[in-house]
Amino acid sequence: MNAHVHQPQIDQLEWRKSSYSSEEGGECIEVALRPATVHVRDSKDTTRAALAVEPTAWSAFVEFAAL
Repeated sequence: MNAHVHQPQIDQLEWRKSSYSSEEGGECIEVALRPATVHVRDSKDTTRAALAVEPTAWSAFVEFAAL
């Protein structure tokens, strides 16, 4: 897992937020998919560093969270 510190291309990714998220705030994340990396960031503060994880790690996390 990596934190993006100074990578301007992060802002050029297509970020997606869960359909369960409301416009009223709450705890939510945004995800941007790339072929070799899944980028994850806080939807309330998009200026903070994003995390980058391998797709297999992201899939394992989503599977675990859905239980």
